[in-house]
Amino acid sequence: MKLVILDHNGVINQCSETFIKTPDEWLPIPGSLDAIARLTHAGYRIITATNQSGIGRGLLDMATFNTINDKMYKAVSQAGGRIDAIFFCPHTSTDKCNCRKPKTGMFEEIMQRYGTDLKNVPIIGDALRDLQVADAIGALPILLLTGKGGMTQKENELPPRTLVFDDLSAAVDAIAGRA
Repeated sequence: MKLVILDHNGVINQCSETFIKTPDEWLPIPGSLDAIARLTHAGYRIITATNQSGIGRGLLDMATFNTINDKMYKAVSQAGGRIDAIFFCPHTSTDKCNCRKPKTGMFEEIMQRYGTDLKNVPIIGDALRDLQVADAIGALPILLLTGKGGMTQKENELPPRTLVFDDLSAAVDAIAGRA
């Protein structure tokens, strides 16, 4: 099974210092929707795995989160792509859950649901925690310089094997070339 796992904010859509709390605040990063469509047409299943502490902080409820995701699904579909599943952690960093990245719980659930391990599966994000969880489970960590990615690269030692790309479109070019 060809699989790619994407973070949301900073990868598919623009980041916000105050969290994405409404559908109107959800704005795709230029080129990201077309990149997802290219992955879809190349036979990849696309999963998103995202920390959403805004839910745990009471900044948005599940109905609003679902409405934001509906907007994302429609935008991706209109570009010719598909997102197969959304996995998310609604907890804050103080909740001490096992699903909040860089912990591996969300990814263990993905492996169980899809009946596969994630060895060398691209996990694409803009934050160190995305790369750390990819490294912890044997996946391929990919850092995008969109969102917080430039700061992540500048301020942290990246896990071994981390690939760095300007944006999702450039990462998809490399992934499609590897396949």
